[in-house]
Amino acid sequence: MEATERISRIFPEEGSIPEFCQLAAPMEQTGYLVGGELRRWSGPMQEVHSPVYITGPRGPERKFLGRYPLLGEAQALEVLEAAVQAYDYGRGQWPTLSVQDRITHLEDFAYRMGAQKSAVVKLLMWEVGKSYLDSEKEFDRTIVYLKDTINALKDLDRASSRFVMEQGILGQIRRAPLGVALCMGPFNYPLNETLTSVIPALIMGNAVIFKPPKLGVLLYSPLLEALRDSFPPGVVNTVYGRGAQVAGPLMASGKVDVLAFVGTSKVADTLKKQHPKPHRLRSSLGLEAKNPALVFPDADLDLAVSECLLGTLSFNGQRCTALKLLFVHVDILPQFLEKFCQALGCLKYGMPWEPEVAITPLAEPSRPAYLQELVADARARDAEIVNPGGGTVNQSFFFPAVLYPVTDAMRIYHEEQFGPVIPVVPFRHPDAALESLISSNYGQQVSIFSSNDDTIAYLVDRLVTQVGRVNLNSQCQRGPDTFPFTGRKDSAEGTLSVHDALRVFSLRTLVAAKETEPNKKLITGILREHKSNFLSTDFIF
Repeated sequence: MEATERISRIFPEEGSIPEFCQLAAPMEQTGYLVGGELRRWSGPMQEVHSPVYITGPRGPERKFLGRYPLLGEAQALEVLEAAVQAYDYGRGQWPTLSVQDRITHLEDFAYRMGAQKSAVVKLLMWEVGKSYLDSEKEFDRTIVYLKDTINALKDLDRASSRFVMEQGILGQIRRAPLGVALCMGPFNYPLNETLTSVIPALIMGNAVIFKPPKLGVLLYSPLLEALRDSFPPGVVNTVYGRGAQVAGPLMASGKVDVLAFVGTSKVADTLKKQHPKPHRLRSSLGLEAKNPALVFPDADLDLAVSECLLGTLSFNGQRCTALKLLFVHVDILPQFLEKFCQALGCLKYGMPWEPEVAITPLAEPSRPAYLQELVADARARDAEIVNPGGGTVNQSFFFPAVLYPVTDAMRIYHEEQFGPVIPVVPFRHPDAALESLISSNYGQQVSIFSSNDDTIAYLVDRLVTQVGRVNLNSQCQRGPDTFPFTGRKDSAEGTLSVHDALRVFSLRTLVAAKETEPNKKLITGILREHKSNFLSTDFIF
């Protein structure tokens, strides 16, 4: 059966869905977490439909998953006030707890969260169309990140448990929280990318408000009780609704001290401009990217094809770290395209629960039409779809399209497609590809495929000033989470990793005193009797 015919029949009937991933009933999530209470909402609700269509008597229809609250400005400000009171200008229970006590709360949450894995993974798969296997990986990776963050804080605190003596001054330098943090994650990693800001913000002593992305809300429902029961009231709160109605008022209040946001630079700029005192706002932003790959004649071609295939099409290319532009040297273009299209044709496509599935329905309802626009624009400027079935659409499903030759006159050359369209650009000299990066609005990562040390050295020295990470003979990626994750230009603000995130959500603070006998006696008494959680030489094991 040809690809186009298979795609026309790709959506299943309800009865063919495996039992392990079936949903018992649509989820009516009426609660939101505020001030340690799961408050019930009786106002407007947002319906949630899956990107997966179900074939029935009336043809394919998006599966209805449930509803969640559409809160307004008044409710958002109530959530904010709960966080402000919990922090209480740094005097609240949470910011004044010892590091060990905060760690204990996070460990309790990790245990409670682990018990909800099956429910969360199932909802993650249905809400954003991620394969069941990748949904499990996202959950597991988040648990590992939580535990790694705890260990990183232990290391940081051990290094801070000593006093420094300089020029007759005694000092103890530790990190203190910043205040109220607003954390907003993206739909493509709605669990991991949200909690990788929530977790470090919490463990450093901040009060947190987090807004799930518009696609990937229901999956938090099984975790609300765990969040409520693991932390003191008001320390972690949730807000649901449209960004302009809830996030805007939060920022305009001036009471948000840290903004952790993953999304577009346009939305990030809007949020930051709404803050009345932006110089007081600490921001950690993960934004757009247009990561290119440069494939040279001396590259291991099979390796380059394999890594470029993964880089362009993992989770349908819906990743900021995806490879979104392939520069291929003219000397190997025919071989590269042949091998790439052949490998693409072997990828399994279908529903998220199918074993080894690689291409699944797209999460955003408007994305297939947008990708068709990019393809049409490129074809109008002499590019062709060079893989069989490329660009075939059925509702939310878009079969990957390889476009060649792509030039800078086309939209796909400049715009972040965030989907399975693979533009291939011919080049002869590396400076041509380098100029593209220099003129780009984005600067997250790049991949170089070559076995020539002169080529690699030449490009590395020039690319490290353009992007945050240079990958040698491998696709672009975020991990390992202990590595710094950042970008230049419109791709990021700040640096994240297990270690860096602890610093993003805290400030280096010290207590100092002249090295006199009365001061020594004073500090020794505080330490010996454990009167302070900041001034402490306790060693966390």
